Amino acid sequence: MRRLITALVTVSLAGCASQQKPATSEPQDTSAPQAPKPATPADAEAFRATPPPPGKPPELVLPTFQKATLDNGLTVLVSTRRELPLVFAGLTFAAGSAQDPVGKNGLADLTYRMLLEGAGTRDTVALDNAFADLGVSPFQEVSPDGAQVGVRVLTRNVDAALALLADVTLRPTFAPKAFERRKKQQLADLVRRLGQPTALGQIVFLSSVFGNTHPYGHSSVGMPDSVQALTLEDVQGFYKKHAGPAAAALVLTGDITLDEAVAFAKQHFGAWKAPATPPPAPPAPPAPARQFVHVVPKPGLDQTVMMLGRPAIAAGNPDEYSLELATTVFGGFFGSRLNMNLREAKGYSYGAGASTDPRLGVGPLTAYASVRADATGPALNEAMGEVTGLKSRPITEKELAAAREGLIRAFPGAFESVEGLGSSASQLYRKRRPLDEFNRTVEGLRAATAADVQRAAEKYLDPATLQIILVGDPLVIQEQVSGLNLGKLMAVEPDTQPGSASAQP
Repeated sequence: MRRLITALVTVSLAGCASQQKPATSEPQDTSAPQAPKPATPADAEAFRATPPPPGKPPELVLPTFQKATLDNGLTVLVSTRRELPLVFAGLTFAAGSAQDPVGKNGLADLTYRMLLEGAGTRDTVALDNAFADLGVSPFQEVSPDGAQVGVRVLTRNVDAALALLADVTLRPTFAPKAFERRKKQQLADLVRRLGQPTALGQIVFLSSVFGNTHPYGHSSVGMPDSVQALTLEDVQGFYKKHAGPAAAALVLTGDITLDEAVAFAKQHFGAWKAPATPPPAPPAPPAPARQFVHVVPKPGLDQTVMMLGRPAIAAGNPDEYSLELATTVFGGFFGSRLNMNLREAKGYSYGAGASTDPRLGVGPLTAYASVRADATGPALNEAMGEVTGLKSRPITEKELAAAREGLIRAFPGAFESVEGLGSSASQLYRKRRPLDEFNRTVEGLRAATAADVQRAAEKYLDPATLQIILVGDPLVIQEQVSGLNLGKLMAVEPDTQPGSASAQP
């Protein structure tokens, strides 16, 4: 038994000895193997640093306008577009609100609106129903340089529509009851308009920039006191003086040719006879240095309407394209200097802008914004700083390229519809521009150099000649603007005392 136990112990010890590793002269690494380190991942947002290249822009195709003149002097303007069976038909008049007699502001607007208040054998309702039977609703618009009444109709209804427009133009009834109703509507519209701070600012802007007696110095719709004083005889006299074939144009755009348009014109307007002639362009107003900051007091207003401007240029001025580019860089699109400052950098406004309005005569240059009332002073200071900066920080090639591209690429939007074509043709007639004006404009925008644009910016955006109009809380304006030394504050209240102004203490 003892031998058996001894044998088992011997075997067990031998087994243990067989599992031992021989000794080595070098230490062994007993740690777990390391996994390879992953490569550093690329920045998932790196692609944003390189915007995708734009696609090839579509070819710019501008409309072609054609012109004919009837024996009685009526101009016929046509732009043919055959894609759809639609035609815009309208009468454009060469006299607008700039021909309002002194003290009778709003007369042109009321006169042209009376054209749809009865014509020929139809009263207001019958005339409206006659247009409705053609599936159309006529529209009117009045500007300082002219007016227009027109409709968009199916091609098959052009003849019938022109027959109605001929009644409207050649045989308006100017009925006394219709006049009183239309006048009351105009006065009611004015009351609503004068409740809008922006509208008040525009009224004061025109009188401040052009002067109360200048043809462009008042709103086309007039003021309550001037409209209230208008009589039916005033309307009849204005139309007799300013409406006639030599002072009007028949505009037909869309699915129609020049030969077809001339035939329609002779049929419906060939017998029109009246001595009216196109009025002369209004005289160029001065652009004096600013002396006042005009304030329209509106206590408690949460925002201040801010407008800056001056007389600029007439249509056809050699500086027109350069100034358009300069104004666009300053405030004509979202990325402009004025908007990026007041909206994006400072948060004073939802948006700010600037524009020029070349007219038959010298039209206005305007910069505008509605700013937080508590930021009135700082916002005005920043706006004037941006104007001054046009000289100290000249317009860059990058800014100029963006403005040029934006203006040129926006052109097709004006010609999307037959109404747009009609409006464009009407503008050519009112401003007495050549038929290739839009081609000339594109060429002018492309050819304007950085030096041309900078010169126009410094000439017309001179901070000393910009008039300032503020509509807002007078106490806030007094507190925040007085210290800017931009001119003496002058209160103007066009909604209560049209045309009056008094120095603010």
